[in-house]
Amino acid sequence: MAVHLHEEDLPPGVLANGPVAVDSETMGLITPRDRLCVVQISDGGGDEHLVRFAPGSLYAAPNLKAVLADPGRIKLYHFARFDLAAIAHYLKVNAAPVFCTKIASKLVRTYTDRHGLKDLVRELLGKEISKQQQSSDWGGAVLSEAQKDYAASDVRYLHACHAILVERLEREGRMGLAQACFDFLPHRAALDLAGWPEHDIFSHE
Repeated sequence: MAVHLHEEDLPPGVLANGPVAVDSETMGLITPRDRLCVVQISDGGGDEHLVRFAPGSLYAAPNLKAVLADPGRIKLYHFARFDLAAIAHYLKVNAAPVFCTKIASKLVRTYTDRHGLKDLVRELLGKEISKQQQSSDWGGAVLSEAQKDYAASDVRYLHACHAILVERLEREGRMGLAQACFDFLPHRAALDLAGWPEHDIFSHE
């Protein structure tokens, strides 16, 4: 298992076929203001790839974009709504089809209100991950080893969580509902970017 850091794009041929786990690190939570700094991606085979973008990047990244935009690859996220918006805004691709482990968790782990990745990984896989670097400066000239390990850990366990959550969704008869939510997520991200981040357009108000 290794963490690979790349500048501005993913090298060709480093990912196996099939679903890929995806995450992103930005300068903050307001997507148009807070630039995309890192995209993490893993094919589940044991290695994680971090693609870092410098200040002023053109976000060309043809190899990464090809993987993210591939309609034949499922992209696994935890809280896909945020990552889809960041990727759409900066890389200009719709990184779907989607499976969101946070939404899946909310649909089947109804016995808890703890749906963060750390809690999910602990319960489903018996692993501990650190969130200490979550609010660190991702735009610096050098990523620390702690930052790289944190970023990698955000995609390291998504394939294993996905397999368990699919089993539970099917067991509880909620796979169809989950899939409908996943299919809507790119549109939810588009609403966020268009100025409707919090308002529920389906509500009566």
